[in-house]
Amino acid sequence: MSDPIRTRHDDGVLEVVIDRPKANAIDLATSRALGLIFRNFRDDPTLRVAIVTGAGEKFFCAGWDLKAAASGDAVDGDYGVGGFGGLQELRDLNKPVICAVNGICCGGGLEIALSTDLIIAAEHASFALPEIRSGTVADAASIKLPKRIPYHIAMDMLLTGRWLDVHEAHRWGFVNEILPADRLMERAWELARLLASGPPLVYAAIKEIVREAEGSTFQTAMNKITKRQFATVDRLYSSEDQLEGARAFAEKRSPIWKGQ
Repeated sequence: MSDPIRTRHDDGVLEVVIDRPKANAIDLATSRALGLIFRNFRDDPTLRVAIVTGAGEKFFCAGWDLKAAASGDAVDGDYGVGGFGGLQELRDLNKPVICAVNGICCGGGLEIALSTDLIIAAEHASFALPEIRSGTVADAASIKLPKRIPYHIAMDMLLTGRWLDVHEAHRWGFVNEILPADRLMERAWELARLLASGPPLVYAAIKEIVREAEGSTFQTAMNKITKRQFATVDRLYSSEDQLEGARAFAEKRSPIWKGQ
């Protein structure tokens, strides 16, 4: 059997491809493999941006592998580092992640997409949370989706399992761009290279602030920033990169980011 996860990296960008025909569904072993990949991405200073996508043209990811579940994989089993799919519970992931949705994105596949920072999708992509029909709950999506799109649209998806085409998903704001299928990965790499050329310490601070602010008041989060109580902010404010940014602006040149 071929490896269910394919990876390649180039100039600071890591591409992760879920490749489990026919639906790119994720069993426990695949989830654990993804967790190790994304943990290594988080901890490798030479990698700055990740892209996650699915193999083929029909499915991005159908989520939890119900055939594996029927064969004994427990729904509350060991998903590995980062929880289901390796992303949604991975602590301190302070690097940008792009999701390139190349087809059907449903259930846990949609939860993986919601765990990324930018979502671009092919024109034929579609989205759903059909867990209600299999007698289970879309746990991560129940937490995240009502914070990403209007409450009543999120509840419609969760309670009925109905499908959204890519244009409706874009209208509600959880898809950034719609692209022809043959342009999807080209655009993903364009975005990734743009981000890889940017300031990694600033990205880290942005991601920590956004993540931590979800559970606090505006003033509490602002106080933690100004008092340098976020580790990423403290590192940024003491860094060579911050001085480089100011110097480059004053000298009317492009900054050279070192991540230190």
